[in-house]
Amino acid sequence: MSDSVARENQLPPFQNEPLTDFSNPQNRELMQQALDKVRGELGKEYLCYVGGEWVSGEGKLTSINPSRKTEVVGVVPQAGTDLANQAIRAAKAAFPTWSQVPVAERCGKLFEVYRIMRKRKYELCAWMIFESGKNWAEADADIAEGIDFVNYYCRQMLRLSHSPEMIDAPGEENRMTYIPLGVGVVIPPWNFPLAIMAGTAVAPVIAGNTVVLKPSENSPVVAIKFVEILEEAGLPAGVVNLITGEGPPLGRHLVQHPDVRFISFTGSMKVGCEINEEAARIREGQVWLKRVVAEMGGKNACVVAEDADLDEAAAATAQSAFGFAGQKCSAGSRAIVVADVYDQFVEKLVAASALLKVGPADDPQFNLGAVISPISFEKVKNYIEIGKSEGRMVLGEQAVPDDGFYVAPTIFADVSPDARIAQEEIFGPVIAVIKAKDYDDALRIANGTRFGLTGALFSRSQEKLDRAAREFHVGNLYFNRKCTGAIVAQQPFGGFNMSGTDCKAGGPDYMLQFLQGKSITTKKLG
Repeated sequence: MSDSVARENQLPPFQNEPLTDFSNPQNRELMQQALDKVRGELGKEYLCYVGGEWVSGEGKLTSINPSRKTEVVGVVPQAGTDLANQAIRAAKAAFPTWSQVPVAERCGKLFEVYRIMRKRKYELCAWMIFESGKNWAEADADIAEGIDFVNYYCRQMLRLSHSPEMIDAPGEENRMTYIPLGVGVVIPPWNFPLAIMAGTAVAPVIAGNTVVLKPSENSPVVAIKFVEILEEAGLPAGVVNLITGEGPPLGRHLVQHPDVRFISFTGSMKVGCEINEEAARIREGQVWLKRVVAEMGGKNACVVAEDADLDEAAAATAQSAFGFAGQKCSAGSRAIVVADVYDQFVEKLVAASALLKVGPADDPQFNLGAVISPISFEKVKNYIEIGKSEGRMVLGEQAVPDDGFYVAPTIFADVSPDARIAQEEIFGPVIAVIKAKDYDDALRIANGTRFGLTGALFSRSQEKLDRAAREFHVGNLYFNRKCTGAIVAQQPFGGFNMSGTDCKAGGPDYMLQFLQGKSITTKKLG
């Protein structure tokens, strides 16, 4: 958002939400108080939110704490097609009014959401720690990103509410305005249960659309807590409708519905491709081509050149691979290392990774928590068995707690670029280390996947950095730092190829995906 638009709307310049310093005793105490409060609320039953009312579903779904698999975080409805249809009708009914609300007024509602989120930051963190297994720092960063999305997208919509400069023909005046699309379906992932869920829900709403939000069955309570904030902020009934339930049947029905104008999805490549295919089919009563905004994952590489600072590269690669147990679409799941420094790097990567402590997310002494579910646990364990036949395990199978879905940080060396663990998205704390003959070979291997989300290069050579900027084909490229942790308004996020539609969340173009341009020409009458 330009400074002039900010001044016009009496807003201070945009600033990212600061991360919490947990070395400060006061902040640690506030976090502990929030955890104690939320712990006392675990196990409650919740409802869906449709047309401004809290309603029950056809069955029940239990959300559990991955750090302690016998601990119930909450019980939510299992919505069926009837409730899904009701939610779409509510969104459709709300659209004509909400779409005509002035942009500044819409943003006023969402800025109130921003203020409430900031006020409840520790509490939201606590819910995420219990439901998603994120440690204190990861949860805090997730909440900060969600706060930033709300703040930033409001400002971007205020900017877009002004017609861009057009050329007038003699006797005519031209202007262009952006108008909303209609009813959308938002299907966010469990791994950023507040940030991505909030960002993908509020962006279309700020643009004047109405939505049906279906959070992951692994993180429904965090989504419900966010919708409670929307309700408190006074968002009109039907603008955001929340239905919970297990994924495929419910999600497929929403995507196929002829009244749905767009789908915003973040998740696996397989599901993203299925959504894209379903959305492309024209159904009876449908009078538009559905728009799909998709972010679908990656197989991201940390490339280490022969002139890299190996200590920095090893530490950053470990952070990229094992932050939040590797459950990030941006996670560094491949390390591609030039042969001249390969052995040294592997030794340093193992040493850095072996320092990680595995344990429950609510205890701040642990760096690495559990994976999200029994399904994820079995999937990751299966890839580790595959890895044993495709590489040399140099770290793995350390003792971990058995009361959660814990997997020890795992490193396989001497992996072929074409191996399954070097090509398939594992979504767990596993990294494949690949030896490259030289820098040319390293770039070739880095680009040798169907994905193109993030990547990192470690080198002191400006020539190498410049070449990577041209040839390393990813949506988010980082030099001499980890390949995770994109920040709103600093690193717009989204990838190429099978990583999605290059949606560039947190960037100046993102809002345009939920808008359509209308050109208006007025002939001057004599």
